[in-house]
Amino acid sequence: SNPERESPLPGRFTYDQPALIRLKGAFLATSIAEYFRDQGMHVLLMMDSLTRFAMAQREIGLAIGEPPVSKGYTPSVFSILPKLLERAGTSENGSITGLYTVLVDGDDFTEPVTDTARGILDGHIILSRDLANRNQYPAIDVLSSVSRVMPDIVTEKHRKIAGEIIKTMAVYKDAEDLINIGAYVKGSSEKIDYAISNIDSILDFLQQGTYENHSFEEILNLLDRVL
Repeated sequence: SNPERESPLPGRFTYDQPALIRLKGAFLATSIAEYFRDQGMHVLLMMDSLTRFAMAQREIGLAIGEPPVSKGYTPSVFSILPKLLERAGTSENGSITGLYTVLVDGDDFTEPVTDTARGILDGHIILSRDLANRNQYPAIDVLSSVSRVMPDIVTEKHRKIAGEIIKTMAVYKDAEDLINIGAYVKGSSEKIDYAISNIDSILDFLQQGTYENHSFEEILNLLDRVL
């Protein structure tokens, strides 16, 4: 971000192009982001998708005789991912915030590309098919999503409220089947009673319309009133 440079710089390398071009496209986008970071800017780098980047490297690896070692992916896939991803981040002059999408095969979050990316990146936002089917958008699975940098960038009050919300959601999820079939008796558990009484306000907070906008300060004020 910079008053003199606010417009995006799109780059397009489609799936019908050769694997080498798709591979180099990711590195080119990162190099452009690095250039602006070196100019003292704070850059948002968005890439869709890391999975297709890995597929491109797999094509190249298979073409040069590499063996498929993990669900068809070649060893070079897992060595090239950190070379791309670890170029984002902060420097003395500026920063690059990388936002990379990953296409999860069959909702299996232990599949090789997803698992490797989760080990390298500073956090991950998990989108849930189940939440989308319930018409809850954005369909973010809060319990499965993680931010490793959150403790360093938010206030202690913010962190504690977020942690309390996550605990409440986890308690409700564990008891959800009993609640839905009517087997849970009110008063059996103080924690479950608390989760039941607050889950609707939590879900309301987590939903946002497509054209609904809030500043960060407004979000914090809403968060403070959830529980």
